[in-house]
Amino acid sequence: MSLHTVVKQVLPPFLFGTLRSLHHQLFPHRDNYLRGNYSSWSEAMHASTGYDSDIILQKTKDTLVKVKSGEAVYERDSVLFGEIQYSWPLLAGLTWAAARSGGRLNVLDFGGSLGSTYFQNRAFLNKLSDVRWSIIEQPEYVGVGKELFEDSILRFYSTIDDYSIGNRPDVIILSAVLQYLENPYEMLSRLLELHPDCIILAQTPFWEGKGDHLCV
Repeated sequence: MSLHTVVKQVLPPFLFGTLRSLHHQLFPHRDNYLRGNYSSWSEAMHASTGYDSDIILQKTKDTLVKVKSGEAVYERDSVLFGEIQYSWPLLAGLTWAAARSGGRLNVLDFGGSLGSTYFQNRAFLNKLSDVRWSIIEQPEYVGVGKELFEDSILRFYSTIDDYSIGNRPDVIILSAVLQYLENPYEMLSRLLELHPDCIILAQTPFWEGKGDHLCV
């Protein structure tokens, strides 16, 4: 039995609600946790909701439209922020790759939503002589991306095969994506066939135990 369940059973409902509200205010990110050890991917899927939710897509679209138009500064996970929160290790990797290519940068952002990481780092990318930022995403995201965000720099693709026609990335970004794939090792192998100069893994948890651990 979890501590959360014990506390809920012991405390009166009004006190538990007050404690939970205070916890959310003090630790806004502590509700992100891994639960369970499921025997199959389908079992874990049945116990969860996914990024294919229309609600998530709509919220992401609305917030990134504001970022693109200059009405907002920065978006992450469909939430707007008053200032850009840079990932300096990721940005260092991008600038290192650009330096190796004479100021040019061809990025494949696998699972890159509608361009969150691109817009986050746009001020730095604009200083380079040539930038192409390609995103592979779910078909619904690609449709919205092509309609509202695609331009001479930002491109959207539904599959690796579609992207690979005439493209070879300097950098592949995998940010908070591998842990949400049913077959991450197969996908990594496919991406390596594109022969990138480097791959950047960001926001990726690693399990040190034997074998994989399927959680929600």
